[in-house]
Amino acid sequence: MNVSFLQELLTSIAEQGRQLMPTALVGGGKRGDIHELAQALLSGQGEASGVVLAREVLAKYRRLGIEQRREFVRYLAHNMQPDGETIARAATSYIASPGEDTLAVLQAAVESPRQEFFRRLNLAPGGTAEIVSMRRDILGLVKSDPALARVDQDLQHLLASWFNRGFLVLRRIDWQTPAAILEKIIAYEAVHQIVSWDDLRRRLDPTDRRLFAFFHPSMVDEPLIFVEVALMGEIAGSIQTVLGEHPKTDEKPHAPTTAIFYSISNCQEGLRGISFGNFLIKQVVEELAKELPSLKTFVTLSPVPQFARWLDRVVADDQDGVLSTTDRKALALLRDPRWTETDPDNAQLKAALVGAAAFYFMRAKSADGRPIDPVARFHLGNGARLERINWLGDVSEKGLREAHGLMVNYAYDLGAIEANHEAYENQGAVAVSKPVKALLKVPDKVKTKAEKAKADAAKTLALPSK
Repeated sequence: MNVSFLQELLTSIAEQGRQLMPTALVGGGKRGDIHELAQALLSGQGEASGVVLAREVLAKYRRLGIEQRREFVRYLAHNMQPDGETIARAATSYIASPGEDTLAVLQAAVESPRQEFFRRLNLAPGGTAEIVSMRRDILGLVKSDPALARVDQDLQHLLASWFNRGFLVLRRIDWQTPAAILEKIIAYEAVHQIVSWDDLRRRLDPTDRRLFAFFHPSMVDEPLIFVEVALMGEIAGSIQTVLGEHPKTDEKPHAPTTAIFYSISNCQEGLRGISFGNFLIKQVVEELAKELPSLKTFVTLSPVPQFARWLDRVVADDQDGVLSTTDRKALALLRDPRWTETDPDNAQLKAALVGAAAFYFMRAKSADGRPIDPVARFHLGNGARLERINWLGDVSEKGLREAHGLMVNYAYDLGAIEANHEAYENQGAVAVSKPVKALLKVPDKVKTKAEKAKADAAKTLALPSK
């Protein structure tokens, strides 16, 4: 698809459509009100006028301040809702005479007019990117005004369809990629900051480095998500090893056996909740396996962004008996901000931290019974296995602040991915390697607070009624 030709065509249609529009709506008019433009877009029928109205709505939206944008989203929430009486009539007809025709009428009645509004808004040149930016605004507004969530739900539903995996294009990013995209890679890197162009080149240029990104045909210069890969001879346990300077040597490099996914960054805040990562990893694995048959192991080197906060709560209130007295004494060393410099090989501290991390991944659960760590939920849900917990895996300021330096490897075993995924989704089972299981200090027979509450509730439900 020639995207620039399509954009030029839409722009041409918009310019011609302007000739057909009332001056009260386009170019200011007596009010130039974005609400009137939005309503006209929703109720109009012409394609050309629809393109120009969509462009006008987006142009006016860009000029609004934060409070004016809030007011506009409130307008969409309250004025573009399904009609209750129409729904009631359609429901009554369906109940009286179930069938495809009455069901179609009912489905049309319950669909939010906002969805049609956003579909028409997407007619504007560059409309998809603008709508993604609009959802980023809405996500921020919902935090302080939950009533706007209904707008976000409609928009997320549409974006999930527009950004279906079938529309996405996988591209390898290298040093020859246009600078405009490389600048965005630097800006969007969310796991391990890219501090300079030289730093970026070290992640792209060497023969043992790869970076892949997903793009959408309507946003050809905007990466949606990207993954950075290091090709090595063994599983790396620290980001320092992966990102360190490459030693210069005349020796021919050995064929790599291990692909390490060390950074996955979502680029578009407006697409939050729409997952591409699972498709990205699986397709990159396929691409690398075809390119380099020597690769046998595919693992991540992942951060543990919420471990330090969780451990603070456990230290303050350890109802599950995670920490021993010795552990508590050892963990007190973390109060020294320079502990990695003064005592990096403290065996007791290592045992306490790594043992607590094993409990964190294997036993600590959220209300839905899944692991509380968001990165773990992502990889385990994709069918990966928790392979290794790495001491001093990330000694950057961020790594020490969020995880006391720990990082983990998740292994993507091609022969076990589907079974792991099914077990996780159906039973909540966490696939864990034997070495990690051996780190768990709390016996399986000891239930966590959440598990006890769940068991007590089950017993209550099982009691016979009197």
